[in-house]
Amino acid sequence: MSKRIVDKKHLAYVRTLPCFIQRAGFHACQGNIEAHHLLKPASGFRGFGLKAHDSECIPLCRYHHTILHTKFGDEHKFLKAYGYPKDAGIKYAKELYERTLNHDDSDLPF
Repeated sequence: MSKRIVDKKHLAYVRTLPCFIQRAGFHACQGNIEAHHLLKPASGFRGFGLKAHDSECIPLCRYHHTILHTKFGDEHKFLKAYGYPKDAGIKYAKELYERTLNHDDSDLPF
């Protein structure tokens, strides 16, 4: 198993973005933006006591982040409830990380 990717600059960038759920047209977001590490990441790097790579996270407001974990407990069910396909989180996380990798620090908004 490869070592977990840790990227604090990327997490800071993700926290500057709007909640992922707003992209579906919902505007009932509440609280600060948090970087949600995917429960079912593309890398498969997840398990008991293990968090996904920092490269595999999406922005969620505190409200949506909380209900994902408490009400749904499963990313696929959560995303489906908002009209997303089950792989939407994986695709967006990849897009965000590529954006971070392709810019130097002066291009990022923090």
